[in-house]
Amino acid sequence: MSDPALLPSPAFLAAFRRTAGTPAQLGFADFMRLALYDPEVGYYGAARRRVGRNAETDFYTASTSGAVFGELITAAATTLLGRADPREFAFVEIGAEAPAPGQPAPGILQGVSHPFGAARTIPLGHEMALSGPCVVFANELLDAQPFERFAFRRGGWRRLGVAEREGRLAEGELPGPATADFLPARAPEGYLVDAPLAATTLLEKIAAQPWTGLFLTCDYGRTLHELLTEYPAGTARAYHRHRQSNELLAQPGEQDLTCHLCWDWLADTLRRHGFVEPKVETQESFFVKHAGAFLAAASAAEAKGLSQRKLALMQLLHPAHLGQKFQVLHANRPG
Repeated sequence: MSDPALLPSPAFLAAFRRTAGTPAQLGFADFMRLALYDPEVGYYGAARRRVGRNAETDFYTASTSGAVFGELITAAATTLLGRADPREFAFVEIGAEAPAPGQPAPGILQGVSHPFGAARTIPLGHEMALSGPCVVFANELLDAQPFERFAFRRGGWRRLGVAEREGRLAEGELPGPATADFLPARAPEGYLVDAPLAATTLLEKIAAQPWTGLFLTCDYGRTLHELLTEYPAGTARAYHRHRQSNELLAQPGEQDLTCHLCWDWLADTLRRHGFVEPKVETQESFFVKHAGAFLAAASAAEAKGLSQRKLALMQLLHPAHLGQKFQVLHANRPG
């Protein structure tokens, strides 16, 4: 990180020192909370555009595809509600981008005709209150939560943290061995595990509230077995101006940090709170299976030409684009 542009800003360093105390060292999840969510120096705390396709944004999501994504989610949710009347349910989107001052919170149902009795959006970082029959939806919310990092070194697991050294940030081991019941007894030397524990904590908070109905989230993740055996370098990465990198400590507060979710942990959380048979499907499979009638009608309407709507559908479904990269976790909790 020799490029001065990638070094921490003076404001971030001051915030890091205040948070860490002496010695100036934080666990990786605590570093992420500062780098992403601090109201003064955090990536999500700043008033900036993060999502989009232009050069000033950092990444794009399914919601960037416009109204067609909301239409697909609406069609799939209606199918998954079964015989229940969607008019009896409130559609609640959690974790949408915060609105501009004086503007309503944007959401995937903005401009979409839908059958739900009500629709509301809870912006990222706002308190949530859920009750009654709901369709609770989140798009790339859980992967934005802080994660811990563990490394197998010298015969045991070590918890990783971030320290400040003469104005620079460096990753290193925290004192003492790491204890976590999901870590195997042995692993190859240097094997890294990025553990999205805060994502499970957030889902626990969502699921513990007194609401019934359907939970849906679009995100990317792997099983615990895959995370522990197939990703020796971990799954953590940074995004800045549509460039993915492994420079997790570069320009903190100016770039997004993320890792793969653990679907097993999230599905188990839903089961503990009364959700029935949580399922994880690729985004492509999910929409083909649960929004098939909508897709058939949309495909027929867009059969000729190459409209923006058709391009959006292709991007959302094609395996080479978002169709395989993203998965959908869904489950119902009966009333």
